[in-house]
Amino acid sequence: MGVRRLTTTAGRMALAGVFLKGGWDAFRDPGGRPIAVEKAGLPDPELLVRANGAAMVAGGVALLTDILPRTAAAGLIVSLGATTVVGHRFWDIHEEPARAQQTTQFLKNLAIIGGLVIYLGIPNA
Repeated sequence: MGVRRLTTTAGRMALAGVFLKGGWDAFRDPGGRPIAVEKAGLPDPELLVRANGAAMVAGGVALLTDILPRTAAAGLIVSLGATTVVGHRFWDIHEEPARAQQTTQFLKNLAIIGGLVIYLGIPNA
């Protein structure tokens, strides 16, 4: 296995973990997540949270197992993008440390999206 293939595999596996864990948690127990979805004006917040969690798990499994990994990465970009914009609206929060916490989560998700975008551009990934 060449260095490029090894690093691509390692990166793919690292990216998969966050979606497997976070997606499963959201699917199994939406917790307070539907509140943010409701505030965004979207219908059936709990169903949307669970569906997004299931999509993340499916995308994570696809990345982990190298089944249609580019399609999985593209789907995860959409899923995580929606989660980020709806769930981490730091610009609507004026109290610290809540604003700082949401800013950090927003930027962390943006970094993960960046990793997925890079993965899309890797030849023969």
